[in-house]
Amino acid sequence: MVASFWRLIDNQDAFLHLPPLGHIPMTYRLKPNSEDKPSEDKSASTSSQKDEKRKKEQPAKSEKPLGRLVSLDAFRGFIMVMLAANGFGLYKLSTTDESSELWNFLNRETFEQIAFHFEHPPWQSCFVPGSTDATVGNAWLKWKVSFWDLIQPAFMFMVGMAMPFSYARRESSGQSALMRTIHAFLRAVVLVLLAVFLYSQGNDSTNWMFTNVLGQIGLGYFFVYLMLGFPRWAQVSAFVVILVGTTLAGQFVPLSEEFVPEEVNASYERGEIFAEPYRQWSKNWNVFHEFDIWFLNQFPRPEKDDPEEIPHRFNRGGYTTLNFVPSMATMLLGVFLGQFILLAPRNGKTFFWLLLAALLCTGLGVAAGATCNPIVKRIWTPAWVLFSGGYVIGLYSLFYLLFDLLPLRKMAFPLVIVGMNSIFVYMVGQLLRSWIFREIVNKHFSFVIDKFFVLVQNVTGSEYSPEQLQEMFAPVTVATSVFLVIWLFCLWLYRQRIFIRI
Repeated sequence: MVASFWRLIDNQDAFLHLPPLGHIPMTYRLKPNSEDKPSEDKSASTSSQKDEKRKKEQPAKSEKPLGRLVSLDAFRGFIMVMLAANGFGLYKLSTTDESSELWNFLNRETFEQIAFHFEHPPWQSCFVPGSTDATVGNAWLKWKVSFWDLIQPAFMFMVGMAMPFSYARRESSGQSALMRTIHAFLRAVVLVLLAVFLYSQGNDSTNWMFTNVLGQIGLGYFFVYLMLGFPRWAQVSAFVVILVGTTLAGQFVPLSEEFVPEEVNASYERGEIFAEPYRQWSKNWNVFHEFDIWFLNQFPRPEKDDPEEIPHRFNRGGYTTLNFVPSMATMLLGVFLGQFILLAPRNGKTFFWLLLAALLCTGLGVAAGATCNPIVKRIWTPAWVLFSGGYVIGLYSLFYLLFDLLPLRKMAFPLVIVGMNSIFVYMVGQLLRSWIFREIVNKHFSFVIDKFFVLVQNVTGSEYSPEQLQEMFAPVTVATSVFLVIWLFCLWLYRQRIFIRI
């Protein structure tokens, strides 16, 4: 099977010969004809101009058109792998009871530090290095972030980054501006409806919620698309207006209700309530939460036994619909990087600029968090836009180095086939994870898992039986096995050249 996998890469050149992602050759060069040589009676100025033009074009003759941007698909695939694998079950494993024999194998304290990166922190999203308590430490020193908090910003960033490629491809193919606009609008609507569909699972009627990643992308996508037609200064101005406007609204718009933390699932102990001057950025006590109290109750609410849900009074995680507004700034960061990468040569200098942008953006985020508004992913504060944006650019630059600069393109294949069917992976992971484990893994591949733990027991010489080991590591086993099935689906789709897109 392994040999077949590598033959697939070597023989088919995998993804390397697919149509370039929105690639448009920068120049079209025609082979000169002998009849086109300048005659001797041309004026000196004309000859000089042609010589100058020939000099400019000479180095371009040896250049090849830029191929597919492998790092873009690979990075998208990496994010989808993390989502589809549910963090490989590491956080759930870390919640195993202290008395479990699992901790005879693993150092509990060390593992909890690792598992911190596979779950969203309660509220604040920045930490002093070495700490997992967001309430301690100087704000200027809080450069640490949970990797799991970066999943959604990376998802949204990649949407924005792909937009200039898609826009340029459709424009070059002759598609009219009207048709491009209609397509972008319909894509946004479908994304929002998919989000509502996912939220409605397990309910007797539609649950009109818009806070998951698809809903947030859908609500902002069309507006970001419209900005693509404007000059760069207008796009940057829109980015600044979004950040400044969100800051002013969150900080200065008066709130109508008195804050009673216990009634809205907020806690001082978990760091979900800020002291002044950031008190109006607390969990379920902010202008965005108040908007949802009005907005979501305009829709029929699904019947539930929990009276807190009817009418809508708060979101247990503190997420809000209006997160999509500052989220557009995250997508715009992706647009800026996409526009840069579209034209930039693929060399070490470009990689350097990516790293510089990452450091600058993260530094601005830390500064904003210390002076303007807190860094909170759950309400997508402007400081979070900058802070997370820097980290995401830094992560992308690593993929750019590995797969577009170094000769490791084929190594990206397992990620690329996931990234090329990202909407399929997301929906299957959200809807069919339990079914896949029950009906595919458990029924047809349980013997493989059994044999694997027999091998582990033999290699480690463990005193525990394979059955006991399997029970201890069940969260990782379940998450990983389900992901492998999804990956095999992606491989099949790739080989059939089926790419599900909106």
